[in-house]
Amino acid sequence: MANAFFSDLLATISERGRTLLRRGDSADTKQDADGLIELCGALLSGRGEASGTAMAREVLDIYQELDAAGRRAFFEGLVRDFGPDRERLSKAIEKWRTKPDDEDASALHFASEPRRQELIRRLNRAPGGTGDLVAMRADLLGMMNGHTDLAALDRDVSHLLSSWFNRGFLVLRRIDWSTPANILEKIIRYEAVHEISDWDDLRRRIDPVDRRCYAFFHPAMVDEPLIFVEVALTETIPGAIAPLLAVDRQHLSIAKARTAVFYSISNTQRGLGGISFGSFLIKQVVEELRRELPKLDTFVTLSPVPGFMPWIRQDKDLPLSDEDREILKRLDDPKWYENPETTAQLRGVIEPLAAHYFLKARTPKGRLIDSVARFHLGNGARLERINWLGDLSPKGLRESAGVMVNYLYRLDDIEKNHEAYANDGEVVASSAVRKLLKGEGRRLLDMRLS
Repeated sequence: MANAFFSDLLATISERGRTLLRRGDSADTKQDADGLIELCGALLSGRGEASGTAMAREVLDIYQELDAAGRRAFFEGLVRDFGPDRERLSKAIEKWRTKPDDEDASALHFASEPRRQELIRRLNRAPGGTGDLVAMRADLLGMMNGHTDLAALDRDVSHLLSSWFNRGFLVLRRIDWSTPANILEKIIRYEAVHEISDWDDLRRRIDPVDRRCYAFFHPAMVDEPLIFVEVALTETIPGAIAPLLAVDRQHLSIAKARTAVFYSISNTQRGLGGISFGSFLIKQVVEELRRELPKLDTFVTLSPVPGFMPWIRQDKDLPLSDEDREILKRLDDPKWYENPETTAQLRGVIEPLAAHYFLKARTPKGRLIDSVARFHLGNGARLERINWLGDLSPKGLRESAGVMVNYLYRLDDIEKNHEAYANDGEVVASSAVRKLLKGEGRRLLDMRLS
């Protein structure tokens, strides 16, 4: 109710401001990038609250009418014309050099801020401005595509979005069959891990007694889930996704549930890519589940490994023998998983490779290659288990040769695991996973097969 009242109030202020603008401006605003840049300059010139809010809304509306070329020209104009005030910055630098103190340091800090940051803040005051800025950044990311000419603008936008979307502002809400249809439709559309085929499929995931779904929302985007988590309640830790999604599965009595499985976590807003919502989001979901179901004692994920097969195919320095490389060629057979001998041989190669992928493989900047691993380890989880043939869907076979993993969230260890990863880059993993890396897992597998 409070959010709705505030939104209505902003809309009223904006509309009255539009009236003032219409009275004061004799010529229509140019509907192109140059005209939009001029309007942004006027917005920064310091008008009253009502006209400023209306002008911000006008900027955002005109931007939405631009084509791709016009939007790029607008972004280039923001980079070119809305950097720091160079004269003011030079004076602040000289004053700091002459007499460095806290006051001069503060003045230097504010003088160095690009003018576009204040522009973005003023655009955010418009009704619906936050969501429009998130969508605008999605356009910006699409246009950067490895180019650096717009990088300065993206740094400014992401800097502000990181402040506005930190965890303290996010609200956790349960999604169930009584949730408004416009939000449920977005859950279907945004599901990025295991596609939701239709409304019946959605209902199977959120309505049964042994299923839960939670979403994080921002007060400025009350109908837009930012990230949502689908949960299955089970007796034990699962190693495969198909039984959890089966149409004809038997529902589990809550009295028997001891494990909560986070089997799908989807980020929904491309414009928030690279913006950290903070660590411990999953911990918040865990605590919510424990309040409702105190008998739950195990909290794990059943996670995909979307970058595993691309890594295998692109990395020429894999720890493989010639024999191993020949075995990997059997993955080219689209039905390889139906042959027991082939699957046994591939398992002996792929499981140790997966352990190496999670524990040793890094990007040139020293980060873990796998984005899912970065998310869960950053949230304080432990890499618990590598699951062979956990996902036999076409997508799972294509992206990870069917491999899935379990990350374990143990409440007493979450902060400690997070610190180990955040400070030292340490991957906290179970002994079973580490044995695979050392080759012990493969040796034991060979013994079982002999």
